[in-house]
Amino acid sequence: MTNHQPQHVTVIAEAGVNHNGSLATAKRLADAAAAAGADFVKFQTFDPKALVVETARTADYQRAGGYESQLDMLSKLTLTPEEQAELKEYCEFIGIAFLSTAFDLGSVSLLQDLGQKTWKIPSGEITNIPLIEKIGSIADDVILSTGMATLGEIEVALTWLQGAGCPRDRVTVLHCNTEYPTPYHDVHLRAMQTIGQAFNVRVGYSDHTMGIEVPVAAVALGATVIEKHFTLDRTRPGPDQKASLEPEELTAMVVAIRNIEQALGRPEKRVSDSERKNISSVRKGIYAARAIKPGEVLTPDNISTKRPAHDVDATQWNRVVGRKTVRQYEPDEAIEW
Repeated sequence: MTNHQPQHVTVIAEAGVNHNGSLATAKRLADAAAAAGADFVKFQTFDPKALVVETARTADYQRAGGYESQLDMLSKLTLTPEEQAELKEYCEFIGIAFLSTAFDLGSVSLLQDLGQKTWKIPSGEITNIPLIEKIGSIADDVILSTGMATLGEIEVALTWLQGAGCPRDRVTVLHCNTEYPTPYHDVHLRAMQTIGQAFNVRVGYSDHTMGIEVPVAAVALGATVIEKHFTLDRTRPGPDQKASLEPEELTAMVVAIRNIEQALGRPEKRVSDSERKNISSVRKGIYAARAIKPGEVLTPDNISTKRPAHDVDATQWNRVVGRKTVRQYEPDEAIEW
């Protein structure tokens, strides 16, 4: 029998800006992601002044940290280029892939200089033509998040990527809802499958709900990439902390995803190796229901089906009924041909 290898789901542990500007905390987040078994630990790279104007106000979920101005908030959540280089080296040292989302062209160049090959385009940048075209021209693979986006906007972004040199077979599109935390009734996981069918691309899911149920369900529905925010402590200040998993929850999510990978298996329905040994024990054979004399006709009154199965199993009932015995049977003795 040919072994079926389950498809590996790429798990991105999204540390984001939950380090609050501390390299030491960023390294601890990388440690937690590696310990949980994630494939990538992802951060965010941006120049606050290149990202927002001074008058930009924070979104509702961002005000959790007490920030009114996006510029004020973002300025407290950055790592220097030197710190990011050190962080990438640290991730390589502990055995987890480093990934960072660029929010401006200067940050793209910084991450390109650090050797980043896989690129994540966040939901807020799905309409940013210069950024998408730049990433499309240099990326080996692209992961495109689609929070707040319509199918039309997704199609345009894919067209920009393809025009820049990144064909669709190198793009994974993540269904996403950009609310922190996302209400369950607004998740609409089936939309992930719609995206895959509409654009013939690999799909995944970027999750902002509380808990781990929805990303695990997304894997069962065909997600090839799962992204999930995590933190060391949900009570810490910061815009994304409240909707993030803590380390033990991240570990539980990864374990559940790996279990679902195994459980999805192959599409054919056939007897598995693990259950084959149980067939005779739990299926039924045909037995004498009472003492039966030689030459007696077998009827539902003198035979029955019981465990375990044997050579004359229950599927042969209609062949057995109406035949005459050639010998005597005791109660519960297996009927033989």
